[in-house]
Amino acid sequence: MADSSAPPRHHTATGFRNNHSTDRHGGVDALRWLPSFLFKRYRRVQFPVLRPAVETLRDNRAQDSLTWVGHSTFVLQLGGLNLITDPHFSNRASPVQFAGPLRYTPPAMAIDALPPLDIALISHDHYDHLDEASVVQLARRHPGLTFVVPLGLKAWLARRRIERVIELDWWQHADLGGLRVHAVPAQHFSGRSAHDRNRTLWCGFVVEHVGQRVYFAGDTGYSPDFADIGARFAPIDLALIPIGAYEPRWFMQSMHVNPEEAVRIHQDVGSRRSVAMHWGTFRLTEEPLDEPPHRLRRALATEGIDPDRFWIMQHGQTRHLQSAPDRAQDDGADAARPASSRRSSSA
Repeated sequence: MADSSAPPRHHTATGFRNNHSTDRHGGVDALRWLPSFLFKRYRRVQFPVLRPAVETLRDNRAQDSLTWVGHSTFVLQLGGLNLITDPHFSNRASPVQFAGPLRYTPPAMAIDALPPLDIALISHDHYDHLDEASVVQLARRHPGLTFVVPLGLKAWLARRRIERVIELDWWQHADLGGLRVHAVPAQHFSGRSAHDRNRTLWCGFVVEHVGQRVYFAGDTGYSPDFADIGARFAPIDLALIPIGAYEPRWFMQSMHVNPEEAVRIHQDVGSRRSVAMHWGTFRLTEEPLDEPPHRLRRALATEGIDPDRFWIMQHGQTRHLQSAPDRAQDDGADAARPASSRRSSSA
């Protein structure tokens, strides 16, 4: 008989681990990969940046919407609350602003233009997802803002005098202002230095409001975890899924999905609509900055998925989210399709 008092299998004596084995992204492999990355010829790409309707977003508490600020940062308006995901507004994803991965596409919104924020979701502590300057500014500008983080990060935020923090383990949840926020597994790792690897947890989030579910995948490689998430939460109304930072595969596969795997996540979690993120902002790996959306379009075509089911948003673009009647209409249309096509196109 299993010991019910035993810690979850992703807990270790020194921190945390993935549910499923990963065999790369260690120090030796990083040293092997780094020279090819640093000396690889790279084509600079410029993306158009839309300017969101700031006043509309500030005043809006009625219409659910999603605005892409860049990388993994979204402003999600859901159930009358304003959420932000992995807020990053600095010029580099680095502990210092004179070196490290440079931001090639500026944030679509200035940090002082954001609507009043209620909830910040932080997926893990890597520098392109947890930016110290950004979270400190947000905590000061939005005194009612609650940070929801995976295990171990509450102490890090407390050292920056950020006190409104809820810390969650995988499959735990918190209720905030009519929303239920679940932390769910991801396949990744953590650490901000050579000495704190996997000391804090990493996660994705599922946010529920009156039967509507939004999934923010955070940063992840592909694993059976997504089928588990789908088993608990499908259908997902909107999934925010990474598509970039995936080459070379021998090194990146265990920690970052490629566009083809992003489509599998869309299917695994039962997503009605998905949004591409984690591309076009920082140069983190070897693929061209504009390659991920092209590969995503090809992967969708291969799977017979309507591209309107997996949005490729422009930086700064706002999309209004479906109401319950619209979702029901979509479900009805999907039910009329042949069963062989429903898994790809409806989810």
